[in-house]
Amino acid sequence: VQLQASGGGLVQAGGSLRLSCAASARTFSRYTMAWFRQAPGKEREFVAAIDWSGGRTSYEESVKGRFTISRDNAKNTVYLQMNSLKPEDTAVYYCAGDTYAYRVSTRDNDYTYWGQGTLVTVSS
Repeated sequence: VQLQASGGGLVQAGGSLRLSCAASARTFSRYTMAWFRQAPGKEREFVAAIDWSGGRTSYEESVKGRFTISRDNAKNTVYLQMNSLKPEDTAVYYCAGDTYAYRVSTRDNDYTYWGQGTLVTVSS
């Protein structure tokens, strides 16, 4: 399974971006999908996850109310809408897929498939 993340870029604080992650596999609809991020000099951290149906989501505390994860199984794509961006959101954002569809994990070790990352830079 290949995951292709896109949508990153440079944005001013308070602005918005929408990240997309397209999956190559038709089995995408069975996977829980997530976004992680890694800022320079820091460990990779969980951002948001969504179960196979879109009915359950989970968010890291600092992005609650600002970020929204969603998916379109017909298009094999997961999205991360990011609003009210802050300089501390600057990071490389990775999408990931968990083949166990019935959990919504925040642990990166639970995710089998990873995209290449897309850079988000938020200027102050």
